[in-house]
Amino acid sequence: MEKSVGMVTHYYGKLGVAIVRLSGELKLGEKIRIFGKTTDFSEENTSMQADHKVIKSAGKGEEVGIKVSQEVREGDEVFKIV
Repeated sequence: MEKSVGMVTHYYGKLGVAIVRLSGELKLGEKIRIFGKTTDFSEENTSMQADHKVIKSAGKGEEVGIKVSQEVREGDEVFKIV
């Protein structure tokens, strides 16, 4: 089962980091799926930062940087796999 937890607002290609505005809670180590027009992959959330500091969890309304293994695009939706 998947639960929407946010949307990609920016992508830093050289760093492989997606900036995600959260609409739900997300924790380090949870499995996520990123889905959009040309994006569809799942992976474990292995690195998450807010204000250039490593964090273990974040909640609704926060913007976080998540390390991703593939290119993502603005507007892609982020789901937590539960």
